[in-house]
Amino acid sequence: MPTALITGASGGIGLELARIFAEQGYALVLVARNRERLEEIAVELKPTPVQVLAKDLALVGAAEGIHREVPKVDVLVNNAGYGVYGPFVKTPLDDELGMLQLNMTALVVLTKLYLPAMVASKNGKILNVASTAAFQPGPLMALYYATKAFVLSFSEAIGNELEGTGVTVTALCPGPTATGFQARTKLEKSRLIKRMKVMDARTVAEAGYRGLMAGKPVVIPGLMNKLLAQSVRFSPRWMVTKIARMMQEEA
Repeated sequence: MPTALITGASGGIGLELARIFAEQGYALVLVARNRERLEEIAVELKPTPVQVLAKDLALVGAAEGIHREVPKVDVLVNNAGYGVYGPFVKTPLDDELGMLQLNMTALVVLTKLYLPAMVASKNGKILNVASTAAFQPGPLMALYYATKAFVLSFSEAIGNELEGTGVTVTALCPGPTATGFQARTKLEKSRLIKRMKVMDARTVAEAGYRGLMAGKPVVIPGLMNKLLAQSVRFSPRWMVTKIARMMQEEA
């Protein structure tokens, strides 16, 4: 039975991906901070074999600890992440350093540690959850947008390096999605959430799974999200940045 390791699996897109992988016959390794919630999910997913790892990937060394406990997987899903909202001059540095560690460093470390065995076996898939935020600067969430641009660029680059190895890398770039992200980031009142269609997590997860299985380098769920992601290529950067700022502000 193949094994999929999913970070940020206690809710939202990560939870829906866990359900999909279970439906497709995978054993699961589910990672999140809340052990109690993970154990509830393990019960829900029976008879699928589920190993739960209560780890905070915003802490240095957590990713290495996961690899020591589970040294080999067939699919790696780097889904865990969070955002920090507000003008950069005012946002808490500790929150931002944790976000950088979680959104980028932990993702890189897990990819680095699991990739060699995948290449050696000529089989493996990696899904890195980025965002449509990856396609433009994001005033009022400057570092979050930058972390997602990093995830997209990194994923596309190593995906190219891995061509012909039997291993593929897919970047999933959803737009606004109905998860706990908006509440944690305090984005509920922004124009982005109030004026754009918010997709449900299951739809996003299904698109990500299909793209991953097909070996697509980038998956952008939803026609409007695809159009918006491409439109920034044809607009002046100053205009893209101003529009992003307007969408982030409260409606």
